[in-house]
Amino acid sequence: MEIAMSVREFDIAILGAGAAGLTAAHVAAETGASVIVVEKLSVGGQVSTIDEIKNFPGEADPIAGYEVGPQLLDEADEAGAEFILDEVESLNQVDGRWLIKCASEDISAHAVILATGSSRKRLGVVGEEELIGRGVSHCASCDGGFFRDKTVIVAGGGDSALDEATVLAGVVGNVVIVHHGDEPSATQGQQAALRATDNVEFCANSEIAEVVGDDKGVCGVILKHQMTGITTPHVAEGVFVYIGLKPNTEFLGAAFKLDDSGRCIVDDNLQTSCEGVFAAGDLRSGSAAMLVESVQDGKRAAAAASAYSEGKQ
Repeated sequence: MEIAMSVREFDIAILGAGAAGLTAAHVAAETGASVIVVEKLSVGGQVSTIDEIKNFPGEADPIAGYEVGPQLLDEADEAGAEFILDEVESLNQVDGRWLIKCASEDISAHAVILATGSSRKRLGVVGEEELIGRGVSHCASCDGGFFRDKTVIVAGGGDSALDEATVLAGVVGNVVIVHHGDEPSATQGQQAALRATDNVEFCANSEIAEVVGDDKGVCGVILKHQMTGITTPHVAEGVFVYIGLKPNTEFLGAAFKLDDSGRCIVDDNLQTSCEGVFAAGDLRSGSAAMLVESVQDGKRAAAAASAYSEGKQ
């Protein structure tokens, strides 16, 4: 199979415009390589939903997550990287190059950096999908203001869930944290601070069985007790879901080796099981899903991909 004449060719293609992808684009473009970044939704990735980021490289003071994406984008753009909004459908090797088939166009590159990150896991219950954007959210700092003086449910008991519950507690009327087990898995400090907050309630050993809505949006949930199976209705105008992340690897073929969590297995140079394809950020096996680590991954992957691309020319 030959690459069609209409396919645009680059030295390096970066899939994903989160912290890892944008950093990689900046570093790779500065080497003089031709670089294109393909992003499905919006620049910044999961970092855009973080209320406050401390110790971000180059920033003495905390910075809001929604500021990081544009900052990294400007740096990559100034270095000469090109950007397109498109959805990657497949990635295959053709005639010694990597062919990226997107919804709108096809791209060919010597090297590819996978930086598609992760997406928030869904509850998978009745009413959830239909009510996303109408009361179901994954971003407290983005959407919390819509629920001022109202009751919201936070699904999840980990650090992220309680971080977002803390943000919501300062904005909404009441926060109900629905979590598995007797205690949330978040740090004791987080739990103690929220338990001391008047408008926060914990609902242990429970899960959301259904999200209930009307023509205005979310109007409540059905909670199910894990031990007894008993279900009870609970009035709420918003549902914020933080039950973990799933890697965005659906477009990868069987040649890519993944770990049990679905993340790409890489070597010391962040190269995947497929030569010339590197993985950075949340997508990488063993990633701690931390912003600073994603930035470092982006730099390392860019250096490795640039060296690989130069060797192919």
